[in-house]
Amino acid sequence: MMKQSACRQMTEPGFWAGVLVVLCTLSMGADVHQALKTPSMPSRVLQRQKRAWKWDKLYVNEEMPPKNPPEKIGKLDNTFFDASARFILSGEGANDIFTVNDNGDIVVNTKLDREKKSVYNLTASLIDFKTKKQLDKNDTFIIVVMDINDNSPVFPPDISGSISESSNAGSIVMTVKATDADDPTTQNGMIGYKLLNGTDLFNINNNGEIRTMTSSLDREKQSQYIIAIQAKDMPDVITTGNSATTIVTININDVNDNIATFKTGEYRFSVKEDSKPGHKIGILEVEDKDEIQNKDPSFTIQAEFDGVFGVKLNNEKDGSLSLKSLLDYETEKMHTFIVNVLERTVSKSPDNQGPNLQTRAKVFITVIDVDEPPVFSQTEYKFSIYEGPFKTPIIGAVSAKDPDKDGYKIRYSIEDPNSPVAVDPVQGHLSLKKQLDREDKSSYTFQVTAQEDAPSGLKSYALVNLKVLDINDNAPELTNRSHVYICESDKPGTIIGTVGAYDKDENSGRFRFTLAKRSLNFTLHDNGNNTASIKLKQGGFSTEHSVEHMLEIEITDGGTPEQKNIDRLYIKVCTCQTGRQMEYCKAYARTGMSVSALLAILLCIVTILVIVILIVLRRRYQKEILVTKSSGEIHEQLVSYDEEGGGEMDTNGYDVSILSSACHDSSFRPGTGPSLYAVVKKPSACKGDMAMMIEVKKDEADHDRDGIPYDTLHIYGYEGSESLAGSLSSLDSSSSGSNLDYDFLHEWGPRFRTLAQLYGVDGSDSDSSD
Repeated sequence: MMKQSACRQMTEPGFWAGVLVVLCTLSMGADVHQALKTPSMPSRVLQRQKRAWKWDKLYVNEEMPPKNPPEKIGKLDNTFFDASARFILSGEGANDIFTVNDNGDIVVNTKLDREKKSVYNLTASLIDFKTKKQLDKNDTFIIVVMDINDNSPVFPPDISGSISESSNAGSIVMTVKATDADDPTTQNGMIGYKLLNGTDLFNINNNGEIRTMTSSLDREKQSQYIIAIQAKDMPDVITTGNSATTIVTININDVNDNIATFKTGEYRFSVKEDSKPGHKIGILEVEDKDEIQNKDPSFTIQAEFDGVFGVKLNNEKDGSLSLKSLLDYETEKMHTFIVNVLERTVSKSPDNQGPNLQTRAKVFITVIDVDEPPVFSQTEYKFSIYEGPFKTPIIGAVSAKDPDKDGYKIRYSIEDPNSPVAVDPVQGHLSLKKQLDREDKSSYTFQVTAQEDAPSGLKSYALVNLKVLDINDNAPELTNRSHVYICESDKPGTIIGTVGAYDKDENSGRFRFTLAKRSLNFTLHDNGNNTASIKLKQGGFSTEHSVEHMLEIEITDGGTPEQKNIDRLYIKVCTCQTGRQMEYCKAYARTGMSVSALLAILLCIVTILVIVILIVLRRRYQKEILVTKSSGEIHEQLVSYDEEGGGEMDTNGYDVSILSSACHDSSFRPGTGPSLYAVVKKPSACKGDMAMMIEVKKDEADHDRDGIPYDTLHIYGYEGSESLAGSLSSLDSSSSGSNLDYDFLHEWGPRFRTLAQLYGVDGSDSDSSD
């Protein structure tokens, strides 16, 4: 049983099923035979020993053409097989590539390719074709396709590698890898490599590694090698096998193994003497066989010229010659010096380990003369002077000269009109134009111009810095005023605040504080640290009954000459919280008035006076016009207005007062001069003639077509309050309250009787009084 089970486990999944089944069957045969002879063994054991699958050879060669009849590759056998039993195949290629006949023979029907599929997994079944019942459990097996050497090695395209020049012998250049589709576990799929050229410089092993055979590879001699490589399968068999050939490119990488040298032993350049430092003079070209990224030359200049000229490496790894300081044609017209080039390189041999290799070249610089502007003795001048009145206005001098051989005279000027300094145009002396105040401005910066005394003379400029020095000319002032106040709860001896002092001057000495006037309520203590404490002499202050207090404090600084100032300190009485925290302070009105407030008041007074004068002049002008009007000029005119007039205040066009005085005014007569109106006889405006006068004027208006009518129609929207004739309305008026005498209306005839009754004295009353 154990042997049968073990054989079953070994034969089920494996490739060697066909071989192991025979061995297992032979091993089990004696036990089965002995079991059949022993009658005492249970029948169920005999039935279990009967079950077995038997395999024959189950592998096939690839690329074999189909045969007729098909080639047998194996056989299925089972102990349950009889005349009514049939084998059935299922799985990969079953009943197509592989078939089984009634005897259990497995045949192949088509040509196979191992490179496409190397193993086929199949399942064998045994059934009774009559009853269609399965006689035994299914069993799996595999058919292996055996490889033949039908494929050649294949290289990848575009193979290339690289190695640095002068590398040691045996250095790996690259690895070449070819592939073969045949079985790699057999000679058919194994590959060997061989160089077809370049064997004096390189070699290759069976792993495809290409190595150098020498350390003398030189990129400057040859930068690239083309190598042919052969790959062959069945490497151990010389006469047979498939092969392939490819071309490999090996590039030699550059290293810095060549020194840089100048292209020529002499270089000549010309430079103008007014060229500025940093000016590029020219290029010192060098030769180096190495690639540009491996060039690393450095340059040195002859020691005595190193401060005048300099050489730096440019992007092309050549030397760029530049100017480091100014040249002067009048001093030296030619400069000649030596430049060395130095480069550390990689050694090419054991006897030459990185030597310092250098070369040299001679450089000639010709200085070209140019007309140069004046040159100041200094590029920047610094002067200082004390503020305030000065004894002498001279603060210093500037100096410049023409560096050319035939130098011009120099004239000086300051172009800034706001500069407080003037310059002597010939001597260059600087002098003050006005008194300076350090507290207003502590320093001044301006330019002085030097120009050649010639037409279109060249200019140059120098910067002048003037510092204003301090003198003690400012009196000290109090500070921290708002921190001094009285709390209602303060007791005698309480410090109610500390004041300090401020002085606009620099480096003032210690401030000293004293009371200018003795105070009954306060004392002042100088703390000796530029502060003073103010103490109460007595308490009991209240915001309700107290007034604002003022102290006059005299402050003295420690300068030379000493300055002092008496400053007023106003002290308020406040209600305070714990710790003298101010809560409320009573505001006091001070009797003093500022200048700006006085000016505002004066301006208001002047404005009021001007307005009053204008009103008076206007009234006087109106009265003069009224007096100068002749009675002939006062007419009733007919005027058409687009809007209503100004009422009885409009007295310019129609003065009602004339009517009231027309009867008594002897000047109300027709004029003797020419008139636009028809000349008619106008009755006098006296008693009984008013009606006649109206009729006459109506007649003139009807017949005179060329003249302007006398009558003027006024439409009043409201009655004015300024009419000399008063109001003609009965509203808010009465005969008794009128200030005018309207008795003359009785003299105008019966048409004005009703008006006379309203505004005048009734005629009957007059008669009765008479």
